[in-house]
Amino acid sequence: MKKPWKIYVIHHSHTDIGYTDRQEKIEQYHVGFIRQALQILSDASSGRQPTWQGFKWCCETFWAVERFLEQATPQEQSDFAEAVRNGDIELSGTYLNMTELPDEHLLRSILSKAVTYGRSIGHNVDSAMTADINGYSWGYAQSLIDSGIQHLFSCVHTHHGMFPLGRKQTPFWWETSRGDKLLVWNGDHYMLGNELALCPDAVGSYMIRDELVTPAIVENQMEIAEIRIQRYLAQLETEAYPADFVPVMISGLATDNGAPNGQLMAFIHEWNTKHGDSVQIEMTTLSHFFEIVKQSDIDIPVYRGDWPDWWSDGVNSTALHTQMFRDAQRTLRKIRQMDPSHEVISSQEIAAIEQPLVMYAEHTWGFHSSIYEPWHSQVMRLGIRKEAYASNASTLTYRAWDKLLHSQGEALLYPNRPFRYRVLNTNPTSSRELVELNLEGYEVVRFKDGLEVIDAATGSVIPHQKSGYQSYTVNVALDSMASKEFYLQPVKHVEPRTTNNVQLIGADQVYDIADIYPGGGDQQGIKVSRHAIESDYVRISWNDEGIVSWLNKETGEDLLRADRDHHAFTPIYEVTPAADTRDGGSQCAVRRQMGRNRKGLNVQRSIGRIVQMKEGNKGSLFATVELHYEVAGMTYYSVHLKVYADSTRVDVSVRLHKDSVWNPENLYISMPFTLGVRDHDTLWLDKAGAPIRPGVDQLPGTCLDYYCIQEGLSLTNQENGHQEALLLATPDTPLIQLGSIAHDKRIVHTQQTGDEPRHLYVWALSNYWETNFKATVGGFYEFHYRMQYDSNCPSPEAAMNRVQSLASGFTVARVDR
Repeated sequence: MKKPWKIYVIHHSHTDIGYTDRQEKIEQYHVGFIRQALQILSDASSGRQPTWQGFKWCCETFWAVERFLEQATPQEQSDFAEAVRNGDIELSGTYLNMTELPDEHLLRSILSKAVTYGRSIGHNVDSAMTADINGYSWGYAQSLIDSGIQHLFSCVHTHHGMFPLGRKQTPFWWETSRGDKLLVWNGDHYMLGNELALCPDAVGSYMIRDELVTPAIVENQMEIAEIRIQRYLAQLETEAYPADFVPVMISGLATDNGAPNGQLMAFIHEWNTKHGDSVQIEMTTLSHFFEIVKQSDIDIPVYRGDWPDWWSDGVNSTALHTQMFRDAQRTLRKIRQMDPSHEVISSQEIAAIEQPLVMYAEHTWGFHSSIYEPWHSQVMRLGIRKEAYASNASTLTYRAWDKLLHSQGEALLYPNRPFRYRVLNTNPTSSRELVELNLEGYEVVRFKDGLEVIDAATGSVIPHQKSGYQSYTVNVALDSMASKEFYLQPVKHVEPRTTNNVQLIGADQVYDIADIYPGGGDQQGIKVSRHAIESDYVRISWNDEGIVSWLNKETGEDLLRADRDHHAFTPIYEVTPAADTRDGGSQCAVRRQMGRNRKGLNVQRSIGRIVQMKEGNKGSLFATVELHYEVAGMTYYSVHLKVYADSTRVDVSVRLHKDSVWNPENLYISMPFTLGVRDHDTLWLDKAGAPIRPGVDQLPGTCLDYYCIQEGLSLTNQENGHQEALLLATPDTPLIQLGSIAHDKRIVHTQQTGDEPRHLYVWALSNYWETNFKATVGGFYEFHYRMQYDSNCPSPEAAMNRVQSLASGFTVARVDR
């Protein structure tokens, strides 16, 4: 080393809700950790443990503080508040270490909690930290700033992930989409201090792989610390590190969810006595460390954009429950929209819904041995509890939703209930939707000869289409927060039927020749043949290889890329064989070497092919077809297309039965859409808090392969003085893949050359992680997609609003007169 150094130690416990033990046990641990920290402070100040003086504890998550305050005695609550005010215990503004599943509403709710509590005890919370996770949506920064947080310390974990900016241990200003700035320290692993051997009986070797033998408990701790600290600081100097101080995070035990350790402070005193002239160590807080940073002469650059989280991919290992989570979160937004003043649904009820949503969206996806021994009882317990968070959130949300609808006139079951329906648009934009008016099964007989749908306001009959045994579809246009009512009345109706003289369809009803004369097709506006479905607005064609054309008849452009690798909605299934498919160790080993590819070099890939087409419902409002595919890894995969008669909108349902496989696997669904060849499309993603352009609006060095989005995406194009958009809602599947799906050297943002194809896929299912993903993704799934062309979309924000409207649809409630 060429200069004297100072190491700032921040002592915390990495919060994994699960992973090391049952979720409720983890809660008990973290409550106990705060009690232990208070006891350490008491022992230090009283003189019982004089070598512990200077001890400080950082509560990594406010979730742990909440649980402590719920269980603490009044004296403990008072002691805790005093320790916070004194700076001996610090509150991080982070609630939990989250995935990117939470929307902006949920982020703002949870990120304000620590600040609110701090104010209640006369303390300003200005800093936050995260550990393990590798990124955040762009709106996360704005949510922190709006809640009063000025600083964020990020402890990335580069297993299957990577730190941004091309280097660790460096600060930057993270500028939000609104122009505000958050000071970020782009840090190292959250247990680097343990690897530097600072904590007695809590040593480790994870990032540092040297010649030293370092089990957690060693006899030569000081010797290891002297070697590793000197090497680490010398390496920083070699890398032109600009400061003479560096922060390290540390745990009191060699484990996640580790306890505070007073002996750490004793070791720091011993070190400073021996080596303080060259390397001084100080235990500190986040807030104090950031003040040091701001007072230093380090050049702090400014970066704008999204920080995609490499670790968001856990959400597709439990895709069914992620789908349930997203539906509950979407319904909660509707509740907020309809009842903003909490006149029906109280703020306490909203908070009760938010809690299981947060617990599901937290980054831990199960017990640490879920792949090695997926049959283990602890794996089962933690997995079921994790999934139950999504289930409980759904139950609580729909209970509140039912209560709200009933307060506004929804009719519950009773004899002779009126056939009257209210349709409500809770979305932020005006929309037109096909909505279903449903009967109970026993009511169908009342309309055995037919029915009419009547607009209750005008008394006029409106067109409808029977869409099921007990459901009828109508086309409704509504402004934001507007509603319309309809009622059904029986009529005697006989549909006249005859043959056609110019439609080239045979007695076998196979329609596989194009008509020679016009007017030979479907008289109701939609034509379905063996290889295509066509309305006045779109024509979708397929062959045995898949959907090969998606013609937008408004513009004359094919909406599928000419350079696509796979056709629209084609399944791409991948599996990487383990050396011994029956052995848990082998299953872990093959996954551990995947790095950031999420697959092995020997990956086996299967591309789906269409083997059967079935015609479904067809009428004046819409028509449906079903395309069955054959693909490895699945006993069933079908694509259902619902084409609207009056617009370019197409609703798609992907239904599948996934085989149960232990080997690491992925399922991608191809989405090779474009607005045409006239100009380059601009892709916008719906991220929490701000729409982003992937590969443009993101931090240098961040992930380019995949993104966790909210309700969907849009492709925009400037044409004839206005901006056209292709809107795609993805309400069930949050992960989209843009990087190559081939096993290859990965690139991060700023490394791209512009020649990369960036094909769009939905990344629907995966079980590749070697520790806490669910070992198998086998089962039944249905994923929905809704697509529409918009000839005049004024801004990316407007496009995202319309995408959110597509994802949410209208609300239909059966009401009293």
